Amino acid sequence: MEKKELFIGFILGLLGAALGVFLFVTIFTDYAFLEGITYLKAQHSLGKLIALGAVVNVIIFFILLKFQKELMARGVVLATIALTIVTLFV
Repeated sequence: MEKKELFIGFILGLLGAALGVFLFVTIFTDYAFLEGITYLKAQHSLGKLIALGAVVNVIIFFILLKFQKELMARGVVLATIALTIVTLFV
């Protein structure tokens, strides 16, 4: 049961970061989503984009803590750490 909740939190963290990336590209750039990703990758700013997208994980983390879902919140933190490691190599 514990591993399942941790995994759900990890998936929520990845989806939250993906949502943050999508919102950032569509709201703050003049490009469509895939064009914006391609443009930012060409400028070597993909890691910064992932880091900005992970800001949504903070909101998810505090919502999970409010509903006393500590293991899911740990999964969100684990996803954020994984995204940080990915950001270092992108």
